[in-house]
Amino acid sequence: MKDGQQRLDKWLWFARFARTRSLAARLVSEGHVRVNGKRAEAPAKGVAVGDVVTVAAAHVTASVRVLDLGQRRGPAPEARGLYADLSGPGPSLESL
Repeated sequence: MKDGQQRLDKWLWFARFARTRSLAARLVSEGHVRVNGKRAEAPAKGVAVGDVVTVAAAHVTASVRVLDLGQRRGPAPEARGLYADLSGPGPSLESL
């Protein structure tokens, strides 16, 4: 992985879009995640600060801008600091 990048599945797990890293990898493999408008084809795809990640989950589609890559899977307030919500009106990520 290049400097300044992190595996997409790892970032999704750190940011609490999936309960486990294997579920994050499955989200990507099944085509539910886009990075900068393009479908992510592999869980190992690199994401960097500034990228826009769109996740189509069961109950909500979330579009977020990556603000930080993170170092661990911490508590929810720490995870929310990894991204900025771009989804607009409708159900918010914090209501999940």
